[in-house]
Amino acid sequence: MTMLDPAALPEEPAPLRAAREARLSALISRCDPWFKVLGLAWLTPLWRMLAGENPKGQLGDLWRLAIVPMLAILGFLALWAVLAPKVVTSLGAIPGPAQVWEQVGVLHADAVAEREKEAAFYAKQAEKNAALIAEGKADEVKDRPYTGKPTYYQQILTSIQTVFFGFLLATLVAVPLGILSGMSATANAAINPLVQIFKPVSPLAWLPIVTMVVSALYAGDGSKSFVISAVTVTLCSLWPTLINTALGVASIDKDLVNVGRVLKLTTWTRITRLVLPSALPLIFTGLRLSLGVGWMVLIAAEMLAQNPGLGKFVWDEFQNGSSDSLARIMVAVFTIGIIGFLLDRVMFALQQAFTFSGKR
Repeated sequence: MTMLDPAALPEEPAPLRAAREARLSALISRCDPWFKVLGLAWLTPLWRMLAGENPKGQLGDLWRLAIVPMLAILGFLALWAVLAPKVVTSLGAIPGPAQVWEQVGVLHADAVAEREKEAAFYAKQAEKNAALIAEGKADEVKDRPYTGKPTYYQQILTSIQTVFFGFLLATLVAVPLGILSGMSATANAAINPLVQIFKPVSPLAWLPIVTMVVSALYAGDGSKSFVISAVTVTLCSLWPTLINTALGVASIDKDLVNVGRVLKLTTWTRITRLVLPSALPLIFTGLRLSLGVGWMVLIAAEMLAQNPGLGKFVWDEFQNGSSDSLARIMVAVFTIGIIGFLLDRVMFALQQAFTFSGKR
């Protein structure tokens, strides 16, 4: 068997090479909008540079999109590590990055240990119930739920469920009202003063009212705090969606409105076929703003309503006052920030998928 010299292989014809490079460039261009949606815009210049497409020019984009943000994050961490020990509180010095990262591991270990306790509890209960059935005492069999403390991951999940429930309620209220306000000057005149009055109200002001109303109307006990938090999120987050929906509907092309009148379309058909498709970009902008506001409001609502989520976790750690409390609170701060970023990316991806853009 003889070895082939790569240099002796026939060179790829120029037209074929040009066609292959053109296909690769087109593929990168199609992927670029979705890289931006996912917050990974730096992948485009990196891919183009690896493909040999203007490496020097792509290096400048890679520097701006990836290296500069990374250096900024490293600079922030270095500044934090240097300055944190110099600030001493009643609970000790402000924890640095190393101490906060250590608490991430501790919270994960606590979650794993709690899951093992839960599994052992249910296994022991199942064994006891099986023994009772074997002894002919099936009437004494009881299935008790595990009442251990919620893990950090469960608190994160509770917060996400709460904000999505409140956000869904806000959307169901804000979008129809926004459409009505945008289509009717009379309705807008009626709704606008209420928006201007209630939009600036803090969640701390809404919470006592919501608590009393929910307590009077809601019969359940176990999820009452969840409902209170979700309704507070709804009341504080519906305004951006309502305002942007009204603006989007009011600013649609008047020719479309005239066509609907000429064709004598029903109100429902006009809304679904003409109004919504034209107003969707602004509606999604409002939804993104509402979700961000709802996520911020949620933490305060959970603190005061004592709903077992991230807000209650922060409050409990603050009340705990242990030497690790500050580090755990900072873990929650970063968790809240990262989840907020991911929620915005999800809404932005939905906006790109369902609204028209001349770039796609």
